[in-house]
Amino acid sequence: MMAMAHGTSIQYEPVAEIGGGAYGTVYKARDTESGQFVALKSVRVQTDQNGLPVSTVREVALLRRLEQFDHPNVVRLMDVCATQRSDQETKVTLVFEHVDQDLKTYLEKAPAPGLSPSRIKDLMRQLLCGLAFLHSNRVMHRDLKPENILVTSQGQVKLADFGLARIYSCHMALTPVVVTLWYRPPEVLLQSSYATPVDIWSTGCIFAEMFRRKPLFCGESEVDQLGKIFEVIGLPLEDEWPTDVTLSRKHFPPLLPRPITDFVPEINEQGAQLLQRMLTFDPLKRISALSVLEHPYFQDEETLT
Repeated sequence: MMAMAHGTSIQYEPVAEIGGGAYGTVYKARDTESGQFVALKSVRVQTDQNGLPVSTVREVALLRRLEQFDHPNVVRLMDVCATQRSDQETKVTLVFEHVDQDLKTYLEKAPAPGLSPSRIKDLMRQLLCGLAFLHSNRVMHRDLKPENILVTSQGQVKLADFGLARIYSCHMALTPVVVTLWYRPPEVLLQSSYATPVDIWSTGCIFAEMFRRKPLFCGESEVDQLGKIFEVIGLPLEDEWPTDVTLSRKHFPPLLPRPITDFVPEINEQGAQLLQRMLTFDPLKRISALSVLEHPYFQDEETLT
């Protein structure tokens, strides 16, 4: 399943550094066997008594299983190589298909006044198809943001970096990084328990950003981020506040919800209704990825043609 390969450096020839993520450097490389470009992501993981990175093996097996479905909106994991660095540490390199741009760049490059409503709808539909696929296979992304959503030159959306949250978390402990809070749902900010609805919240933030061309909630800390969220959706009711958290509801001023169109004026009525259902405080009441795809926002054009 995981070849302890030493030939990584030979088969994949780095061409350029794409970016240093929170988890180490990402390289664009050429696969010397096929000639195609790939993205290399390496992470150092702790090993057990047998010298195997157990949780990583489990995670990679999961990503490998998803691979068999070859979903059009999910980035392909093409290879996994592990090289032993020491008794306590193994370097795992994940080889992904390479896509030239992410949604962040794509939005920045869009000429004024930004993307058309139909383009936004198309990108959203693809993003949610990918997400519904992951969720139906019990995979949470946990870190959805424009940088993790790739857009090919043909306009195809591919989710990247999903399922890596747990692979990276052991490495994260070793690196003081600033991971953006802007797409994090309230339950994660409050350090409450969470599940697949986390990704729907992040997708809602991205949906708004496609219209606004700037992030919806730009907090500087967990508490500040929650405050920015409540300025839009209002302070949740007492009985909606999770019980397993240290931060009290009394910490925040009593705010009433404001119309989402105050913040995303270009969105149409159905889009606004959908966005509201994605940015619902209580994760159990938040709309699911499959239900989003059935929302009237996505239906209207088919009925017109």
